[in-house]
Amino acid sequence: MVFSCKSDIGEAIQRTKTNINSNWLYLENNTKDIDEVLNQNNWKAIDLPHSWNALDATDLVPGYRRTGSWYKKELDISVVSNQIYHLYFEGVNITSEVYVNGKSVGGHIGGYIGFNIDITNAISNGVNEILVYVDNGYDPEIIPSQKSDFFIFGGITRDVWLETYPTQHLSNLKITTPNVSNESSDLVAKVNISNSNTDLKIKATLVDVDDNEIKSSVFNIVDNVSEIEFKAIKNIKLWDTDNPNLYTLKVQLLEGDIVKDEVSDRVGFRWFEFKDYNAFYLNGKRLLLRGTHRHEEHAGVGAAMSNKQHRADMELIKDMGTNFVRLAHYPQDPEIYKACDELGLLVWDELPWCRGGLGNDTWKKNTKGMLKEIIEQNYNHPSVIIWSLGNEMYWLPDFEDGDNTDNMNTYLKELHDYAHDLDPTRKTAIRKYYEGADIVDVFSPSIWSGWYSGSYKSYQKAIDQYKAEYPHFLHAEYGGSSHVGRHTENPITGEGKIQADGWEEAIVQTDVANIAQIGDWSENYIVDLFDWHLRISENDSTFVGNVQWAFKDFGTPLRPENAIPYMNQKGLVDRTGKPKDAFYVFKSYWNKTDPFTYIESHTWTERQGPKDLARDISVYSNCPEVELILNGKSLGTKKRNTKEFPAAGLNWNLKFQEGENKLISIGKTLDGKEVKDELTINYRFTKNGKAKGLNIDYKILENGNYLITALAKDSKGLVCLDYEDRVYFQCLSGGETMKSLGTPTGSEAIEMANGKASIEVKRFSKNQPLEVMVLNQNFKGTYLTID
Repeated sequence: MVFSCKSDIGEAIQRTKTNINSNWLYLENNTKDIDEVLNQNNWKAIDLPHSWNALDATDLVPGYRRTGSWYKKELDISVVSNQIYHLYFEGVNITSEVYVNGKSVGGHIGGYIGFNIDITNAISNGVNEILVYVDNGYDPEIIPSQKSDFFIFGGITRDVWLETYPTQHLSNLKITTPNVSNESSDLVAKVNISNSNTDLKIKATLVDVDDNEIKSSVFNIVDNVSEIEFKAIKNIKLWDTDNPNLYTLKVQLLEGDIVKDEVSDRVGFRWFEFKDYNAFYLNGKRLLLRGTHRHEEHAGVGAAMSNKQHRADMELIKDMGTNFVRLAHYPQDPEIYKACDELGLLVWDELPWCRGGLGNDTWKKNTKGMLKEIIEQNYNHPSVIIWSLGNEMYWLPDFEDGDNTDNMNTYLKELHDYAHDLDPTRKTAIRKYYEGADIVDVFSPSIWSGWYSGSYKSYQKAIDQYKAEYPHFLHAEYGGSSHVGRHTENPITGEGKIQADGWEEAIVQTDVANIAQIGDWSENYIVDLFDWHLRISENDSTFVGNVQWAFKDFGTPLRPENAIPYMNQKGLVDRTGKPKDAFYVFKSYWNKTDPFTYIESHTWTERQGPKDLARDISVYSNCPEVELILNGKSLGTKKRNTKEFPAAGLNWNLKFQEGENKLISIGKTLDGKEVKDELTINYRFTKNGKAKGLNIDYKILENGNYLITALAKDSKGLVCLDYEDRVYFQCLSGGETMKSLGTPTGSEAIEMANGKASIEVKRFSKNQPLEVMVLNQNFKGTYLTID
C-alpha cells in the first residue's frame, strides 16, 4: 500500500506503508539461540495474523502452550538513500525481540499494543531476513495476570507493515477538539517534525468526507513541534452514535513550495458529560449508554483474527442497536477503533491490569508504559471516551502483599493522574475495585443479579443504591451463560423459584441462591434475565446505562467443566458470531431502524407437556405492534410497551395441539410495513422416560461437510428433552471432526441440549466410508458408517 499525494504548490511526495502478512515461516521452538534457530529445517509456511494457540487453547487437553516461538520472512527491499525504514507490528503476544540479518534491532513488552522497529541501519539492498522471537510464557511482571478469565494467545496476532519515511518527516499527530458546540468548534493539534530546519513550515487543512476544504492555514515549527489551531469553525456536523460524521485533518511538511511529507487522521467533533448522580450526555443531549463487551478472538483462529472478522463483529454489535462497547480487558486491533469511529460506537478502552494485584517496580514500569502507549495510539479516535485503568485488580495477587489497598490506591492515583496528563479530555474508570472508586472518574461495581447472586428482579434496587453512592456510576458486566439449544418448560423465575409443570410434585420447587452454580444455562432463562434488565434500564431517566457481558462466547482456561469445555458461554452470539436467542432481546429494545420479529425460540422446536396445559410464547420485536398466528388462527395483535414484562408485552398464552404447530408473527411498523417470522414446533403430550441409549444420524451441509447428530432416547424411542449429560464424538476413519472450535458444533466433548448434540465432520473422500462414534459413561458407544 502506498500513500502519495500531489500538491498544487510543489512536486509529488511519497511515504509508503506495505502490508507484509504473507509468506512467513513459523518455528515452534523455545530456544533463544539465533544460530540454533537458523539451523532448523522444520519451519512451517504460514500467513499472518497467526497464533500457535488457535486450536490448542480450546482443545480437550488441559492447559495450552505458553512458551516461545520464532517467525521468519525474507523481505526484498530496494534501499533508497535519505529514507527511513520501519517495521510496524499491530500486536505481538506477549513479548518479542526482532532481528534483521542476524542483528537484534529491538523488541516490545505487552501483547495488545502496536510498536515500531527502526530497521534502517540493519537492512541492505536486496533480500533481508527478518526473524521475530515471540513469547507468551508466564511472567508476573507483565499484565494481564495469568489468573485472568481469558486465554493469552501467543503469536504475531495482528497485521505487520513495512513503512518508509523521508528523512525529514512528520509523526505523532495528536488532535483535540477542546471547544465544541452546535454553533462552532475549535480544533487543536500537535505534530512532531524529525530533522527540522528553519526553512520548514506546516500546512494544515481540514476537509469533509467529500474532500471539500473546511479550513486551511500555515503554521510555524518551534523545537521540532508545530501547534495547529483552528478557532470557531462554523457549520460542523457533529459526531454522534446515530450520525458518526467524520472529517480529515491533512498536515503537510513544506519547504518553500515543495511538500516534503504528509500525514492525516480523521476527526470527530463531539463533547460528552457524565452528570453527577445522573445520566450521560453526548453533544448536550441525554444518551442512555446501551453497551456490550468484546473479547478479541474467533473460532478456529483464536486472537489471530482478520480485519474482515474484526469488522464483522463490530457491524453485528451495531446491528443489535448498541451505542457503547467496552474493550475487555485490553486494547484491541486498530480495525476495531476504526470501525467504532465509522459506525458510531462509544468506546471504553482498557489497560490490561486484570487481576493479579499490585506488582514490583518492574511491573509498575511496564504497566505505566502500556498506559502511555494505549493513550498515544488511540488518542485521535472520537469514539474513545474512557481510559479504563483496570478490572478486578485486587483479586488473586501475583506478588506478596499485592492486595494491600493502601499501596494499590497510591499507584492507581498515579495512573489516574498520568492518564489525565496525557489526555485531559477523557475520563478514567475501573470496575470492581471498591477501595479505589473515588480515585477515578467513572466507577462500575459488580452487579450480577440473577446469576452470581440473588434474583434478576432485584436489579432496580441495586442500581438505585449505586446511583446514590457513586457520582459517575456506569454498570459494566451483567448476564449469564446459555448453552445453544438448551431450553426448559419450567425455567427458574425472577423470584428464584423452579415452577412445577404439572408432571412434578410441588415439593421440587426450590429456592435458588446462585444460578451460576446450579447451571441452568437454558436460553430461555437468560432471555428472561436480559429482558428484565433492559426493561429497567430503558425506563430509568437518571441511569447512565449498562454494558452486557459479553457479546461473543470466548475461551478461558478457568472453565474446563463448562457445557462446551474451556468456553465462557455468556455471549449473545456463539464463537463464530451466530446469534443466540438473547441477541434478539437486545435488538428488540435497541435497534430503531431495522424492523424485525423473532419468535422465541428457533432452537426450541421439540417440546412436550400435559394436554391442555397452556404455554407462554414471547415474540421479540422492535415493531410497535405484533400479531401472532397459531395454525392459521390469529391470536390477536398486541402493542409493544417497554414497561411490560416479558417481551415488552408481546407475549401470548396458548395451547399447542399434539404434533406439528406452525407459528407466524407479523410485526407492523408505523409506516405500514410488515415483517414476519415463522416457527414450526413439534409438540407431544407424552413425557419421555429415562434415557436408554444414543441414536446417531447425519445431514450434509451447504459447505459439503457432514453434521453428525446424537439424540438421547428412552425405551419407547422418544427423545429425552431433559437429558443434559456430556457426550464425546470421535471420527474413526474417512474424515476429521471440526474440533477445538468452542462452538455448538465444533467440540468433540459437549453437554447435550434437550437430548441433542452435534458435531461437524469434514469427509476426506466419498470413495471411502466415513465412520463416526459417540459415547459417554452411560452409553458405551454408538456408531455411524456412511458408505
